[in-house]
Amino acid sequence: MALQLPPVPQPLGLNHPTADLLLARQTETIILREKVMSLSGDSFDISLQSGQPILRVQGSVFSFSGRKTVMNLNNQPVFDIKKEHLHIHATYAAVDPNGNPLLEVKSSFKLIGSKARATFVNKYTGQQESFLMQGNWFDSRADIVHEKTGMVVGNINRKLLSGRDILFGQQTYALTVAPGVDMSLMVAMCICMDEKNNEGKGGGILGLI
Repeated sequence: MALQLPPVPQPLGLNHPTADLLLARQTETIILREKVMSLSGDSFDISLQSGQPILRVQGSVFSFSGRKTVMNLNNQPVFDIKKEHLHIHATYAAVDPNGNPLLEVKSSFKLIGSKARATFVNKYTGQQESFLMQGNWFDSRADIVHEKTGMVVGNINRKLLSGRDILFGQQTYALTVAPGVDMSLMVAMCICMDEKNNEGKGGGILGLI
């Protein structure tokens, strides 16, 4: 049975023009699928479970910061995700095409599992918000919680996928998003955690397993 999440009291999104189009109108399950022939190993397509594409991500092979560009369906950049250096904890940021910060994700490992805190200025209120993402990657799942309300606004769970969703050895993951939440925000969080979890492992999509 598909996971259903309650709607958030007010919209939560990053401050970019595509956010309005990517607000989940109902509980949505997003599929993140690696491109097998990608030279960087970090490029992938993002679609709804129905198969409708919504975004795509292009990794940069030669970027020191591991920069990845998230693009809309017209191949226009929405934001870049990159690693920020000189931090005690692994820190990643999403910046718009002009270099303005949209999101910061700081991650750390627990004895069992991983956790990360994402902070951003909500496009719809102008207030700073934070999400906490934690889970046991050996159990293939993680919850994303809105710290202000304690509501679960997202969930990663590979077990939601059917066999036909996993082809040719592709890394493929399911991300469930609550109504009223910017789907690109949730995707950005997942990509940041993927980067952290795959440091020294040779890459792959959302290395939570």
